[in-house]
Amino acid sequence: MPSFQQTLDQKRAKQAWDDIQSVINRSDEFKKKYGSLARKVPMLVLTNGLGQTLAFLVSKAKLKEAPQKRGADAQASGEVFKHLSVWTMSQLAPSAGNQDLLRWVLNNDSAAYRRATVEALAYLMWLKRFAEAELPTEEG
Repeated sequence: MPSFQQTLDQKRAKQAWDDIQSVINRSDEFKKKYGSLARKVPMLVLTNGLGQTLAFLVSKAKLKEAPQKRGADAQASGEVFKHLSVWTMSQLAPSAGNQDLLRWVLNNDSAAYRRATVEALAYLMWLKRFAEAELPTEEG
C-alpha cells in the first residue's frame, strides 16, 4: 500500500508555494519588490548570516510605521520576514506561539542558530524558485 505522507521537503515546497500564491493578487509594484527580495534573501543568509538578514528585513519593513504609510518595499520586506519566520518557527519550535524568528534566534544557543539557518535556507530555496516562476522582477 503506498504511503501518502509528505516528506519535509514537500512540506517546505507546499508552504513556499502557498506563500507565493498569497501575494499573487497584490499590486504589481509589491509583487516586483517581493519577487526581487525572495530571490536575494538566500544569498543574504549565506553571505551575512541568518540573524543579520532577519534584522535587515525587519529594518526595511518599517514595522513601527502605520501600515498605510509603508511603501511596497517595506510591505514586501515585512511579508518575506513573516513567511520565513512562520515556516522556520513551525519547524524549530512549534510550541513557541507567535514568537518571531529573529527574537528566537537571539535567545537561543549556537546549535539552535545553525539548525534555524539550515531550515531557513531549505525553505528559502523553494520560495526563490516559486518567485522566479510566478512573480515579476524589478529588473525585467
